[in-house]
Amino acid sequence: MFDYERLEAVSLEGEAPQSEPERQYYFMKKCREWAKEETKRTGHPLTMSIQTLGCQMNAKDSEKMTAILAYIGYEEVEEPVADFVLYNTCTVRENANLKIYGRLGYLKNHKKKNSHMKIALCGCMMQEPDEVERIRKSYPFVDLVFGTHNIYKLAEFLYTQIESERRVMDVWDEAKEIVEDLPGKRKYSFKTGVNIMYGCNNFCSYCIVPYVRGRERSREPEDILAEIRGLVADGVVEVMLLGQNVNSYGKTLEKPVSFARLLRQVNEIEGLERIRFMTSHPKDLSDELIEAMADCDKVCAHLHLPLQSGSSEILKKMNRKYTKESYLDLVARIRRKLPDISLTTDIIVGFPGETEGDFADTLDVVRQVRFDSAYTFIYSRRTGTPAAAMENQVPEEVVKERFNRLLHEIQGISAEITDSRVGETVSVLLEEVNAQDSSLITGRLSNNAVVHCPGDKSRIGQIVQVKLLESRGFYYMGEMVEE
Repeated sequence: MFDYERLEAVSLEGEAPQSEPERQYYFMKKCREWAKEETKRTGHPLTMSIQTLGCQMNAKDSEKMTAILAYIGYEEVEEPVADFVLYNTCTVRENANLKIYGRLGYLKNHKKKNSHMKIALCGCMMQEPDEVERIRKSYPFVDLVFGTHNIYKLAEFLYTQIESERRVMDVWDEAKEIVEDLPGKRKYSFKTGVNIMYGCNNFCSYCIVPYVRGRERSREPEDILAEIRGLVADGVVEVMLLGQNVNSYGKTLEKPVSFARLLRQVNEIEGLERIRFMTSHPKDLSDELIEAMADCDKVCAHLHLPLQSGSSEILKKMNRKYTKESYLDLVARIRRKLPDISLTTDIIVGFPGETEGDFADTLDVVRQVRFDSAYTFIYSRRTGTPAAAMENQVPEEVVKERFNRLLHEIQGISAEITDSRVGETVSVLLEEVNAQDSSLITGRLSNNAVVHCPGDKSRIGQIVQVKLLESRGFYYMGEMVEE
């Protein structure tokens, strides 16, 4: 857990400290002084709106930035316009970039009416030099621009902008250090994600992530365990260990530690009830990890194992470093040790050069593995990746037809799996009041399936027994069973 006493102990006398995170504490306190004066000047509390696009790593980054701004004196609002608007960007697909430009156009007029409004861009899109240059030239009203490697410096950038009254653009090509001892504002009090590593070394030919997130960097296990213990002391019962490829955790440490070993250590933390993790790359999922998952009683019965394609030829073009046969063998080894495991996956349809035979291989793997669910994507040509320059881009109408066939197959299997569990009584972590029906509470099974059951919000955050009464395709209706 973050220690506010350590922050308050930092003196504002003299120059800012050079060591981190004390340097950021200094600027957080400096900005806090400014915010108090700004609140007096405007006659109303300062507000912030943080919009997060992309993956859970981005969501975790946004939690940190929300907490930093809250300490400074900003109140979070749901409206898209506020005194401080921050977009934490994604760039996996080019249409994500277009969304940002559309939103900036919307904010332009608001900034004209309120010159003290601050607009910030950070995240993966800002790691692309062409996009940063476009912002520099065409969007002069954006105040702060920074990337994925220096998000922790938000307070320092804000203070620099306040003092200079000029825009601050600071994007690093690579990370210089890992700074974690900063506040965080969790979406849920009882569950949260914990970063165990950053970056990716895989360079799949369709993916921009290694170019914008950098090379793999693992956190020290002692720091991870200390953070989780603090979270548990603060009421957290479920953690998700986060990394672009958690299976390669620990390889960059001075004293290498396997992900399986880390998982066992996390499992020993008293008071923690559930452990999840993502994402796992099939090429790095070891028998050691399978054994650890089987032995650790707190590890949830769910594994997200991206397939991307069932064709060995397409997998080679994707630079995935496994084959159809090795993937199926891995699944068989997993299920021998974990027969009740729920497997979910990612699949791309229409990768350059994909033939009907290649697509048939994908359908074959789907039928053999019987995934509980899958995130399916139509291949999106991503500028800056090797796949964007490949020949034999598949015609749009062919891709859409294949996509619909795949979706039909997956939905049918998923419904059969969901139906098969009706009547069971299972453990469920109750997470929130149902958005459509306030008489219902929504929760998740260990296998990550969703269930809705009657209940009131006082039960949120509890792990309870629920009888699954009805399957509705991708989710259940159930009722709590008092023990």
